Amino acid sequence: MSASASRRVCFTMQLKPERVDDYLRAHETVWPEMLDALRETGWSDYSLFVDRAKGLVVGYLETDDFDAAVAAMEEHEVNARWQAGMAEFFAEETAPDSTMNRLTEYFHLD
Repeated sequence: MSASASRRVCFTMQLKPERVDDYLRAHETVWPEMLDALRETGWSDYSLFVDRAKGLVVGYLETDDFDAAVAAMEEHEVNARWQAGMAEFFAEETAPDSTMNRLTEYFHLD
């Protein structure tokens, strides 16, 4: 794996299956200040995917340092408000961004 491959990050999170549609509706209008905070803290090329039937969210982003990007988001007040609003959609009773299960990249084709 090349050095640049370490910049790609993929993670999963688990929604309550009955709340998937509500969760998707909430993402139709992500707050501009939340988008700004993500950009400012090093999240780029960020995408979320969903398996509706399983309530599985898959996230992908590129960043120089994922742990630092997550920590920087934790410092933003807007993130605390966003996570509090999203918590009701997730299977675990905690802040959604604390449930990210980071996946290990084992193959990449440029």
